[in-house]
Amino acid sequence: MRTSNPILKTDAFQRSREQGKTMTLGGTIAKIAVLFLFLLGTAGYTWYQYAQGADVTMMMLIGALGGLVFALVTAFIPKAAPVTTPIYAALEGFLIGGLSAFAEGAYSGIVIQAVSLTLAVMAALLFLYASRIIKVTRNLRLMVVSATLGIFLVYLVQFILQFFGMEVPYLHSSGPIGIGISLFITAIAALNLVLDFDFIEQGVDRGAPKHMEWYGAFGLIVTLVWLYIEILRLLQKIRR
Repeated sequence: MRTSNPILKTDAFQRSREQGKTMTLGGTIAKIAVLFLFLLGTAGYTWYQYAQGADVTMMMLIGALGGLVFALVTAFIPKAAPVTTPIYAALEGFLIGGLSAFAEGAYSGIVIQAVSLTLAVMAALLFLYASRIIKVTRNLRLMVVSATLGIFLVYLVQFILQFFGMEVPYLHSSGPIGIGISLFITAIAALNLVLDFDFIEQGVDRGAPKHMEWYGAFGLIVTLVWLYIEILRLLQKIRR
């Protein structure tokens, strides 16, 4: 199976097999569970601090910026994943905990709805992927990656415009167009899960190096965090 990822080269897989240190599905699942514990731990702590009346804005800022830094380091240096990925998950927990606490304060019960929908979407897509109802083709991959980059650019423009008191039209609107935009972004985030499943499966099948278990788990956690935030935002628009 051919891939454009330089990390997933056949010679690297062969060396890993010979050394007996290859990526396994069980190992990757274990790493995902560990990252969830880090994420939920710091998220719960942030939520608790908010409930006690503390200002968690700085914690959220540290989580957002720190998470971005460690995400970039992990993306460009996969061998560092065993160290950087747990730190990333812990930092993202501060952001997720704060966002969830604020949302729950405004709309009671919204967090459990967002969590339930996120897990349900992941389970449904995992079933569709495992049963090969959804297949990762070249066209699907190009479409999802292109749409994801486009969304990233829109969010970047929105971030810059905020400094000038402006915003991208309809992006945060709770009207039909705004809700439609959120539905589209949520769908793209969900489809990224399929690419993550495919990446993990390819890595296991081709005998990727052991550290790629952490890298595969990292990719899945990044997508799940994004999906959760988008679902939370969509539910807030619907509630409004």
